[in-house]
Amino acid sequence: MGNDNWPEVGEFVVCTVKNVTDFGAYVELEEFGGREGFIHISEIKAGWVKYVRDYVREGQKIVCKVLNVDPSRGHIDLSLKDVNEHQRRAKIQEWKNEQKAAKWLQFVAEETNTDEDTLQALHEKLVEEFGSAYLAFEEAAIEGEKAFKGVKVNKKYLKSIIKIAGENIKLPFVDIAGYVDLTCTLPNGVEVIKQALSAANSVDDVDGKDIRLEISYTGAPRYRIKVIAPDYKKAESVLKKSAQIAVDTIAKLGGHGTFKRHIESAKA
Repeated sequence: MGNDNWPEVGEFVVCTVKNVTDFGAYVELEEFGGREGFIHISEIKAGWVKYVRDYVREGQKIVCKVLNVDPSRGHIDLSLKDVNEHQRRAKIQEWKNEQKAAKWLQFVAEETNTDEDTLQALHEKLVEEFGSAYLAFEEAAIEGEKAFKGVKVNKKYLKSIIKIAGENIKLPFVDIAGYVDLTCTLPNGVEVIKQALSAANSVDDVDGKDIRLEISYTGAPRYRIKVIAPDYKKAESVLKKSAQIAVDTIAKLGGHGTFKRHIESAKA
């Protein structure tokens, strides 16, 4: 599913290196219709860089942070040095998950004889309601039709999504969630909240193979922290740490945060 929009400043994006020069690297943004971005040599690595090719090469997949977007010029400035290892792994996993979801949606289209325009509209609806298409399939595998309560999706698509989700997603032992309310009245309040959420998404305990941590927006000022793990003890520990990091971080930056625990479901 292509995305013809522009990325937001501060967003992490998956890129393919297309051309390396003496002063930086030109890349293609995988999630934004192949839009081109540029990483200046000063944003390749902290400290002095003599040869850009010592750090990136043509054809390499990398994760960058968006520094500036100018749609009128078709220009996107990116940073490689501002992405830590945890952020890189988390973004790559998210990207891979969305590729899986795109493939599953093609299965839905084939099964329901749906044209490309209608499929694109369905994809946009799932992203709007669940935050991503992959999360929609994941919720379908966990909750079935209950996950789509209040969501206007044609019954034939819903039935197909639940079937394909069940065939492709292996459910972990436990799925829990909590909510953090984050507010900041400072002029840079939006950026402060983004920093708090980024910190909350960087819990050291998270192992990409065993534990999944996902943070999504549910409506101002509330954000949902969801943890899927092999057992309740691990899930509970990660959830509490993530929420506490969000609350502590926003407090340090001049905002306010509170945590509300909520168990969604547990499966043996």
